[in-house]
Formats: sequence, C-alpha cells, structure tokens
Amino acid sequence: MKILHLDTNHELLIHQLNALGYVNHEDYTSSKSEVETKIQDYDGIVLRSRFTVDKQFLDAATNLKFIGRVGAGLENIDCGYAESKGVYLISAPEGNRNAVGEHALGMLLSLFNKLNKADAEVKSGRWLREVNRGIELDGRTIGLIGYGNMGKAFAKKLKGFDVEVLCYDIKDQVSDTNATQVTLQEFQERVDVVSLHTPQTPLTLNMINIDFVNQFKKPFWLINTARGKSVVTKDLVSALKSGKILGAGLDVLEYEKASFETLFSSQLPEAFQYLVDSENVLLSPHVAGWTVESKEKLAQTIVDKIKVKFC
Repeated sequence: MKILHLDTNHELLIHQLNALGYVNHEDYTSSKSEVETKIQDYDGIVLRSRFTVDKQFLDAATNLKFIGRVGAGLENIDCGYAESKGVYLISAPEGNRNAVGEHALGMLLSLFNKLNKADAEVKSGRWLREVNRGIELDGRTIGLIGYGNMGKAFAKKLKGFDVEVLCYDIKDQVSDTNATQVTLQEFQERVDVVSLHTPQTPLTLNMINIDFVNQFKKPFWLINTARGKSVVTKDLVSALKSGKILGAGLDVLEYEKASFETLFSSQLPEAFQYLVDSENVLLSPHVAGWTVESKEKLAQTIVDKIKVKFC
C-alpha cells in the first residue's frame, strides 16, 4: 500500500509505517489541485489541516482506502461522502487529550489569578497588588459541554481541586467518577465555569450566542479549547461588557480558516480587537493540543490504528 503524507508530523509516523512495509511519499508543497492529479495512485493519505478533503478530491482518489487525520477533529473531511465510498476515517483524539486538559486548566487558573495582567504590569514597572487579587477554584462548579476524550481529560485534571464537575452531552449516560451528567437546564442553573469540548458540527456552530448565554442563572467564566466557530464573537463581547461572562480563555477563534494554521491573513472584525484589549480575556493560537508530547502521541495513535485495521 502507498501512503501520501500531506503535512509534516513526528518522524516516527513514517519510520514505523516503513517498517510495516508501506510505501510512504511526502508532498508538503503541492496545491490541492496538483495533489488531485496523482491521488489515484495512493491507498491512504495522512494530513492535519492543510486543505479540505471534499467530494471532488475524493472522486479523484479512486483507490483510497483510508484517511489519517493527525488531530482530533474530522471537519476538514467530507466524512459522509468518504464513508459512502468505503474510505476508512482515522482521527487521533487520544493523542492530544491530555495536552488539551492541561491547557484548559492552565487558562482557567491564569484567569482566576490574573496572571497575564499581573505579568504585563510587573514587566512594565508596576507593582499593583490589590487590583490583582485573585479568586480560588475551590468551591466552584465547573461545567463541561461535551464529554468525550477532551472533556474527560479536563475533568480528570480537576480531581485535585475541591470542585464539582458537571457535564452536558448529546449522548446519554456519559457520567463517570470525574463528572456528573445533567440536563442543559440544570447545567445553566448551577455552573460557574463553562468549558467547551465539542467537535465542529451543525449542532455546535454558533452554539455560544447571546440567547444561550442569557439562559445561565449566574455570570460565568468561559474556556474554549474546542472549535472557534462554536462561539459567536460579537455575542461573547456583548456578554463580557454586560458581566454575564466574567472572563474568557480562548485557544480558538471564530475567524480561523479551515486549515487552522493562519489567522492574520485578512483584516479582523472589531470584536476581535475588544478581546485583544481586554484584561479578562486570555488568548492562545490554537495550541491547546500542541505539545512536544502530543506530537509524538498523535503520530503513534495514527500508526496504531492503521495497524489494527490493515495489518
């Protein structure tokens, strides 16, 4: 079997596939249309988010048996059409779930203790103690929307704190020892923190909008390490201004392109500038699952799943 690698990944991925007898070719520069002219020669492709694998691409890939996505989500692939053509889809949420859980916790603790604000002030020569008085996580109710690999990893990280963890998920009976599943109504009545751990689907697009936010009984903190398009930014800004949302840690933004690799390639809306200027908003460039360790684990997960299916 011949595999075409369209994004760079940890070197173990190609080394181990070579050892299994696969023929591995690398192409990290050709355009999508150029790849389409030769994709019929390959049994598998491995990519991150370089371009969308759509109907046209899949029709050209007449011998394709699998697609390996070195990441958690599959939204850059037309999954329904791929499966209708017998293409096996592989993702690797197990590979970066720990990284995402740690990043979400780091964002939450930083917001509660105003670490980004305090750091900037000290570095500029200001020693302001009272205005940087933080709040503690203990005693809070943490709410997770989505309780799959990422949500479970974050809940596990919270076990060392005196907190209650609730989860809301469209699937039934996802509770475990780390989180209690509740209805959306109970979720919105009780939580102090909302952390998103959902894939990008029609159900989650624009999910966090002003109507959704206004259904919460208490003001809350928002953490998003999932997908940027789940949050309507102008509504988030409105909620931050009104105090309905107390602060936000955002690893992802609504304005990201499908590849997740660039943000500043076009002029960004006014709402983004508000986030940049806000002391109670913490931003990172879609790196929650992007650690030294996760790079290796993501690649290993793809290799292991290919072995199980095809060896």
